[in-house]
Amino acid sequence: MTRDYITRTGWQMLRDEADHLWRTRRPAVVRALADAAAEGDRSENAEYIYRKKELREIDRRLRYLGRRLDELVVADARPDDPGRIFFGARVTLIDDAEREHVYRIVGADETDAATGAISLNSPVARALLGRSAGDTVAVTLPGGLAEFEILAVEYPG
Repeated sequence: MTRDYITRTGWQMLRDEADHLWRTRRPAVVRALADAAAEGDRSENAEYIYRKKELREIDRRLRYLGRRLDELVVADARPDDPGRIFFGARVTLIDDAEREHVYRIVGADETDAATGAISLNSPVARALLGRSAGDTVAVTLPGGLAEFEILAVEYPG
């Protein structure tokens, strides 16, 4: 059985989302649903139907977050060798076209292409694990084989 890792920041973001849904969003939807139900005929009440659906979606997300937060393992310890790439590392690479890329290796629940947060299970992250600055790695991507040189490895926070 493999473990699902997450950074402390990623875990806190999921926890904050669950808290927001439970303490703020859900009560507001329940109030709106009660108001819509008080209007009478529910079978043709669009507001009532919409709020019921919205409440189901919130409850579904809360169930998912509750299960997920219990399953995740927070990995926030710094590695013994901070010069090598492990979970949580921010890695600066350069490709064949001399373009620089900065990635942070994170858990699957916190990936974000816009910020360069890539999953530990992605092809790029798997190829980088255990490597150091100065190493060259070849990665099979959907567009074909790509080579990257590792310029820097750091562990934020």
